[in-house]
Amino acid sequence: MAICKDTRCFRKGCDRMLFKLAQLQMPVFEQIKDAVDCMEDMGARAVHMGAGMIALPEMFACPYAVESFPRYAQEEQGPLWQSCRAFAEKYQVYLSAGSMPERDKDGRLYNTAYVFDSQGRQIAKHRKMHLFDIAVEGGQHFQESAVLSAGDQVTVFDTVFGRFGLCICYDFRFPELGRLMALAGAKVILVPAAFNMTTGPAHWELMFRSQAVNNQVYAVGTAPARDEGGGYVSWGHSIVADPWGNVIHQMDGAAGIQVTELDLSKADRVREQLPLLKHRRTDVYTLERRH
Repeated sequence: MAICKDTRCFRKGCDRMLFKLAQLQMPVFEQIKDAVDCMEDMGARAVHMGAGMIALPEMFACPYAVESFPRYAQEEQGPLWQSCRAFAEKYQVYLSAGSMPERDKDGRLYNTAYVFDSQGRQIAKHRKMHLFDIAVEGGQHFQESAVLSAGDQVTVFDTVFGRFGLCICYDFRFPELGRLMALAGAKVILVPAAFNMTTGPAHWELMFRSQAVNNQVYAVGTAPARDEGGGYVSWGHSIVADPWGNVIHQMDGAAGIQVTELDLSKADRVREQLPLLKHRRTDVYTLERRH
């Protein structure tokens, strides 16, 4: 089955699995309402461009700063969650709602990503499991663990297009997690992320290409737009790497919409021609999920 390029409807009798994915490289706003308005404006334009799925950046409605996370945090099904759910339902589009600070019923804070289907139903939730605690000499210093708790789930979910994996930014630096999602059937891995001006130029493209080629998936990184005057300056460069390791789309640092047509059957073809996952020596080594 395949998605029609123009109408996003299914065509029978086709072995290609096509759909358009839109990445919204949004500016960072101080007010949640401004971020929601921007999401709705850019998202509506992306739908008119034929997108069947829309992806948002990490912390798309919260400045990326440790002190901001407690102030902007909401519980699941809170106002920001409801705005995302309503958008997906209104436009009948899948929405990977970047990430947002979540407060659970016990008061713990998480960096959490939600995904909604085209009926507005939540179909996935991922809490960032690798917290961004770094100190690069002459570069970036950050400590998410000062306020955030870590998740512990490997997240995959099903759509009409196929199976997806989901993780957040620093999570994707750990090759074990990408491999576990691929072994669970993911052909696309969505990564809301906010690399900075130290790590972005050095590792952003390298990381997405390496995860894509090693796991034979589409690796999709969606970042906030760059704001040179902000407290945390995002590298931007929202990216899509294909299962052969090619970069098929990449933005610069400016705000904008990037629409990419993905063919999920390409992952199958690459895996048949270069069967890396089948050639693993599981008699010698294994990688197992504990949850």
